[in-house]
Order: sequence, then C-alpha cells, then structure tokens
Amino acid sequence: MYETILFPTDGSDHAATVADHAIDIAATRDATLHVLSVVDDRAFLVLDDDRIERVRDDLRTSAHEAVDEAATRAADRGLETTTAVDTGNPVECILDATATIDADLIVMGTSGDEYERNVVGSVSQRVVRDAPVPVTTVGPDV
Repeated sequence: MYETILFPTDGSDHAATVADHAIDIAATRDATLHVLSVVDDRAFLVLDDDRIERVRDDLRTSAHEAVDEAATRAADRGLETTTAVDTGNPVECILDATATIDADLIVMGTSGDEYERNVVGSVSQRVVRDAPVPVTTVGPDV
C-alpha cells in the first residue's frame, strides 16, 4: 500500500520523533523514504536586502543538516532514502514533492501552536486539507 513515503522536516527537536515514525512505517512497508526540508522564503519579506543572502544561506545549511540527519537515521535501519531541499512556501513545496515523487503517504509533525493555527493556519493543517494522499501527523506530545 505504501511504497513511497514523504517526510517533510524542519529540523526541530520534534522532527526526530516524527522521523522515527516515518522510518518505522517505511521499514514496515519496505518503502522508500523521501526526506524534504523547505527554506521558507516568506520570512525574507521583513528583512533588509543586505541580510537576505546571509539568512538564506543559514536556513539552507540548517535544511541540509535536517535532511542529512533523517537520512542517516533511516540508513541505520537499512532504508532506501532520498533527500531534497527546496525553497518557497512549505505547503506548496510539500504538495509539489508529493506529486513529483508520486508519494503514497506523507508523515509530518504538527506543532500544536494555537497562535499559528488561528492566525495563518499551520503547514500540517493545510497539507492535510490539500494533499492527494493520506497524511499521518505526529503531535508534539507523542
């Protein structure tokens, strides 16, 4: 049923827990795990022009570290894994990646942040709403 699993990660502390869930599902299903991190370029709107490149570089470095960490964890379980870093709106990038890799399942974390959900809507909430495949979310208290 699940042969291609997408794990979007932001590299947060909670992401390691979510990675464990994604890795376990992929291992159980003998699926390929695709790890994605997105540099959210919407944050650049409030930065001075002279700071944008440095911040973008820092965020890309963090994104690469996040996907590498998850890929290492997956490799330790013997999983076939691919990694990618994208830049843009996280929801759009996750949905685009889902289509590009023909994912069967998305496994992602949810922050449970009331402010974010009430004001702009969380990334996971919007992915759940718009994804063409099942989405497993892992809350912060798991």
